[in-house]
Amino acid sequence: MENAAEIVAKFGAERKTYVSPDGGHLEYCRKLVGKPAANGKYPVLLFLHGAGQRGDGTNNGVQLYHAAADILTYAQEHLDSLLFLAPQCPAESMWIEASWSLKEHTMTKEPTPVLAMAMAMLRREIEETGGDPQRLYISGLSMGGFGSWDVLSRYPDMFAAALICCGGGDLQQAPRLVNIPIYVFHGAKDPTVMPSRSRDMVQAIRQAGGKLVSYTEYPEEAHASWIPAYSNQANLQALFSHRKI
Repeated sequence: MENAAEIVAKFGAERKTYVSPDGGHLEYCRKLVGKPAANGKYPVLLFLHGAGQRGDGTNNGVQLYHAAADILTYAQEHLDSLLFLAPQCPAESMWIEASWSLKEHTMTKEPTPVLAMAMAMLRREIEETGGDPQRLYISGLSMGGFGSWDVLSRYPDMFAAALICCGGGDLQQAPRLVNIPIYVFHGAKDPTVMPSRSRDMVQAIRQAGGKLVSYTEYPEEAHASWIPAYSNQANLQALFSHRKI
């Protein structure tokens, strides 16, 4: 595996630190692709990594190891512009306070401190860089898939669309998600996160009246469903085709 500096250099990304008003620190990577749209704004993608790319204070950049190459290649070839933001969860934390081995979980009243900082960083970048609030997207894999479901459940009116791999959410939040285009992927042979976590979320959203959620299950794939999901440019095309009205 490449080290953080090599990964960041390969993508031409910036390594940055968000400092919260109470002194908390969140490392993240930032990459601007192209030039802003005619309205002067950039579409924005918030990317949440998995557990294996958490930070130790020296490795900001390893969160780009999975999926970022496919996302940024697609953006450079097919989008006029993109603001790509990839916060890094510290090693001692998780995006949500729930084990990914559980059959189900209940969303906590408040987001974890690290997820709250990620959202604060996102809002600051949108304001300072000129992010387009009508073209705001979220994507995550594994632990980041759980984080993505959590964010969508807390802020259902914020995002134009989502792409989530091998994660899981709180089934009770499904009615809040019926109006969001969500592309969900999981490997049928996943030994780390049960495929039922994705299946059940999709079913709950559909039972609540949602018609904008889609589900792809790869019959021979284990945990790394993000590999076929992100490498298929049709999935990224679908994600970025949406905008909030």
